[in-house]
Amino acid sequence: MKYLTIAALLLPTPLIAHDYTVGGLQIIHPAAGATAPTAQAGAGYFQIVNKGDQPDRLIGVTADFPRVMIHTTQMDGDIARMVHLDAVDIPAGETVTFAPGGLHVMFMGLNGDPFETGESFDAVLVFETAGDVPVTFHVEDINDLADHNNH
Repeated sequence: MKYLTIAALLLPTPLIAHDYTVGGLQIIHPAAGATAPTAQAGAGYFQIVNKGDQPDRLIGVTADFPRVMIHTTQMDGDIARMVHLDAVDIPAGETVTFAPGGLHVMFMGLNGDPFETGESFDAVLVFETAGDVPVTFHVEDINDLADHNNH
């Protein structure tokens, strides 16, 4: 019995890894960073791997928030500023990473309901070719999201 328990712990499970696949696209580990209690917005992160031979584009994200937008971070000297993007290209055979300090999804209008570690919420990633992909964002400590490539 002891060996079965150890073996079960070593196997990846859907409870630990939350990836989504549609066609040649794989969405890896959608997560959002926990926010301060007074925050009006939170950010979401994930990776998109295009294992197919055709490019696609992420053209939107929908969720139950007043506004949801795709952003990137640009540096202007020592000042980081967010820039709205209408779409993000997902080239064939490439991985696009949404991570702190770079591409991210902004969920705006939290209105006193902060993202708390352990919570989750549903969203839909909208692709030009692959269409709508429902995903669940799990809220994690922002420090755990700094190196998103380990997921």
